[in-house]
Amino acid sequence: MSPTFRALSIHNYRLWATGAIVSNTGTWMQRVAQDWLVLTQLTHNSGTAVGVTTGLQFAPALLLSPTAGALADRVDRRKVLVATQTSLGVLAAALGVLVLTNVAQLWHVYVFALLLGTVSAIDAPARQAFVSELVPTDVLPNAVGLNSASFHAGRLIGPGIAGLLIHWFSTGPVFIINAISFAAVVTSLTRMRLGELRAQPRRARGGHAIREGLSYVRHRPDILLTMVIVGMIGTFGLNFQVTTALMARLVFDKGAGEYGLLGSIMAIGSLAGALLAARREHPGMRLVIGAAFAFGVFATIAALMPTYELFAVALIPVGLSSLTLMTSANASVQLSTDPIMRGRVMALYIAVFMGGTPIGSPIIGWIGENFGARWTILLGGGVAIVTALGAAAWLVLHDGVRVNVRGTVTQRERVEVGSGGS
Repeated sequence: MSPTFRALSIHNYRLWATGAIVSNTGTWMQRVAQDWLVLTQLTHNSGTAVGVTTGLQFAPALLLSPTAGALADRVDRRKVLVATQTSLGVLAAALGVLVLTNVAQLWHVYVFALLLGTVSAIDAPARQAFVSELVPTDVLPNAVGLNSASFHAGRLIGPGIAGLLIHWFSTGPVFIINAISFAAVVTSLTRMRLGELRAQPRRARGGHAIREGLSYVRHRPDILLTMVIVGMIGTFGLNFQVTTALMARLVFDKGAGEYGLLGSIMAIGSLAGALLAARREHPGMRLVIGAAFAFGVFATIAALMPTYELFAVALIPVGLSSLTLMTSANASVQLSTDPIMRGRVMALYIAVFMGGTPIGSPIIGWIGENFGARWTILLGGGVAIVTALGAAAWLVLHDGVRVNVRGTVTQRERVEVGSGGS
C-alpha cells in the first residue's frame, strides 16, 4: 500500500476512517447551515451574531478540556466516543426540528451552540488520543494526517452540498442530515475488533490529574511553543466560517450556494495539505513555524483579492498552509508526549487551539461589521506573520534551546524535554 495510506491497512482504523468521513461531511454541512441561518434568517446580516454563535460553540473547549483530558486518560475512550457522538446526533436533530417547524429563534441557536460545544469538548481529547489505540506508534503520523484528510474531504464535499440544499429547501434539512451522519461513527466504533486495539496505560484514580498535565506541559518548551503558535493563529486567523460568510455576503453580494462553494474550494488546498502531511514521518518545529508564516502571507493576499473568483482561488493556498500547520502541530505534540499523559496534553492543546475562538470570533465579527469584511482576514494574516517571526526569533535567540534533525525542540543541559517527566 502507498505510504500515504498505510494506516488504512489496519482494520480498526479503516472502520474509524470510513465513519469519520461521513460524519465530517455532515458536520461541515451543519456549520454552513448554522452560519447561514443566523446571518440571513434570524438576523439582518449580523457578523457579530455569527461570531457569538461560533464563540459559544467553542467556549466549552477552553473551560472543560483539561477535565475532559483527565477523563480520557482514565476511562475507555471508545465508550466515551460512542456516548458523545450519539449526543451530538441528538442535538443536531433537535435543532433541525426547531428550524423545520419555523420556531427557531436566535437564542435557540445560541443555546444549541453551547450544548454542542460542551459535548464536543468532552469528545475531542478522547477522539485525539483514541487514534493511538488504533495504529502502532510508527504509523501514528500517517493516521493523524489521514484524519485531517478525512476532515477536509468532508469540508470539500459538505459546504457545496449544504449550499445547494439551502438554496433548494432552506437550512432545516441540513441539520437532520448531519444528525443521521453521526450513526456512521457510532457504527464503526461498535464494530471494531476489541482484541486488536492497542492497550494504552491508564491513569489511576486519585491524585491531581489536571495539575499533573499542566506540570508536564510547563516542563516541555517544545510543546509550549507549539501551543503559543496554534493559540494565536487559532484565535485570530482560523475563523473562516465567519470571515468567508462576511466576504461572500457583504463584499461580493453572493448567496448561500456561492458561500458554500468557498468552503469547498478552500478544502482543495486543505485536502492536499493533509495528504502531504500523511507522508511525513517526523513533523517538527521548523515545519510548524514555516506553515504559520506561509498561512499569514497567503491569508493577506486572499483578503486583497478584488473579485469573488480571485478570492476563491486564493483560498486554496490558505487551506494548504493552514492544514499543514494544524497537522504538523498536532502530530508533533502527540508523538513527543508520554502515552499516559496523552489525553491531558491533547486536551490542553485543544483548549489553547480552540479556546481562543470565543474571544476571536466576536472580535472578528465586530471588525467585519464596522471596518469591512476584508479586515477580518487581514487581521488574522498579520497575527500569523508576527507570531511565526516571533517563534523563529525565540528559537534563534534562546541559548538553551536547539532544534534537532527531526525539527523537535530540545533543551540543553537544564531540561531534557524528550524525557516526558513532569
